[in-house]
Amino acid sequence: MNNELVERIESNPKYQELVSKRNGFGIKLGIFVLVMFYAYILTIAFNKEVLATKLDDSIITIAFPIALAILVISFITTLIYVKRANGEFEDLTNEIKEDVKDII
Repeated sequence: MNNELVERIESNPKYQELVSKRNGFGIKLGIFVLVMFYAYILTIAFNKEVLATKLDDSIITIAFPIALAILVISFITTLIYVKRANGEFEDLTNEIKEDVKDII
């Protein structure tokens, strides 16, 4: 890759904004999902009686719907990131490409 192109992209304020927003958003979503997973695992490790509680008279414990909810929420957070990446982040990327297209 051309060093002039790399320097111009890295010095572009829109690139700095893109990197900042993308990393911040990804880290926040990642921490959110990890906290959910680890809270579930720690509950299993230190207070399994809570998750062993049966739902009504069935054989299903409360652990199953909670685990299912964690998986669904994880999927939803992925969709949220993809939607933002294909919207706001893609728009910023296209603006950066437009700003440096004379070098390419």
